This record gives sequence, structure tokens and C-alpha cells, in this order.
Amino acid sequence: MLAFGRRRKRTSKNRDDKHAKVLGGGTRLRGIAGDDDDDLVRAASAGDRAALDVLLRRHHDRLFSVCRRLTGDDADAADATQEALLAIVRGLASFGGRSRFSTWAYRIAVNASLDELRRRRRRPQPTDDTELAVLAVPVGGADTRVGRLDVDAALMGLTPEFRAVVVLRDLCGLDYAEIAEVLDIPPGTVRSRIARGRAALVPILGPTAAGPGPSAAGDPGGAVARP
Repeated sequence: MLAFGRRRKRTSKNRDDKHAKVLGGGTRLRGIAGDDDDDLVRAASAGDRAALDVLLRRHHDRLFSVCRRLTGDDADAADATQEALLAIVRGLASFGGRSRFSTWAYRIAVNASLDELRRRRRRPQPTDDTELAVLAVPVGGADTRVGRLDVDAALMGLTPEFRAVVVLRDLCGLDYAEIAEVLDIPPGTVRSRIARGRAALVPILGPTAAGPGPSAAGDPGGAVARP
């Protein structure tokens, strides 16, 4: 099931093969696929490899989405997701259920993504026509269609601390208390960073990034589109 190898050559097409090393298979998976996270965590912590497989498969796509939006690159996101899955496997026995499993997993994915960004800064960055196209984000205009590349490039214009709160709120749908727990910062800081992060996106994504105003639930308003 869990066959962890050395890092492969960094290309986005290796993503499926890479994650298949962590996500195994087996006929018993179908029998426990309906179990909730708490049951799967208990079983996996006791050595049930099928339960661990189901748990990782269930959360894989969401973790990859977080890593993709934080790193802005498919290959970096694949590496960060791989590291996050490995960290989850290694730390599951000490998890203890003090928070929701998904909250704990998001925290690991965010930290893995930030580590990947630090590694990226230490290696040469090739520039080609594709990269230039991603960086050339149109500004404003009522007829501008915000697509995935626009959102990705806009998010990469934010510093990591602002990018993380916007992604966790608008992509993952976490509330302020959950984001505060994931990032280990006060809820008031979460609220402030979300408002400032969204405001910084307005010149690129248009006024919908800021929204009409605060919601009844106390949200500072707006949400980044999820193309």
C-alpha cells in the first residue's frame, strides 16, 4: 500500500504516479468507504492499512487543491501534496483527535506548501512563453472572464500569509475559528488578513473579489471565484 520512494523528476505529468505510491488499493476499500473520518482515523492508527487508504483518498483532492493554489504550480503542488500525505501517515498515531481530521490535514498541507515555496526560492526559475502567459493577467474590465490562470496568478501576487487565509476561506470553506486553528493565529488576525487579501485582489479580479460587504455571519465580504 505505502511505497515511499525518492523524489522523481519534477514534472506535472508525474502527479498521478507519485500519489499512487501513497494511495494504495484493495478490495476491502469498498467495504469501509462509507465510514466517517473518526472511525477511519481510529482504525488506521491501530494499523488498518485499508482504513488509511480510504482516509487519504477521501482528502487527497482537497489537499492537492490547497497546495495548488498556495504554490501556483502543478509540479510544486504535487510535491507538497506528497509531503503532506507522508506527514499525515507519520503523524497519525499522535494526532489524538484534538481537532477535526480535515483541519489537521489542512494545516499539514499549508505547511508543506510553504516549505515547497521556500525550496523554490533556492532553485533556478526557468521562464518560457507559458509562464509569461500566466503572469500576463488582464486588469479590470467588465468583460474580463476570470479563469483559473487569472485566479492562480492573482493569488500568487499575495504574500503567503494573505494567500493562505484567502485560499482556506474561499476555496476550502473553512470558518474563522478553523482557519485560526490551521494557521495558529488569532481569529481577529484571520479576519483582517482575509479582508486585506481580498482587497489586494480587486485590481486584478475586479470588484467581485471584494464583494458587496460583510455578511450576516461576519464575513468581511466577497469570495475568490473557484473556476
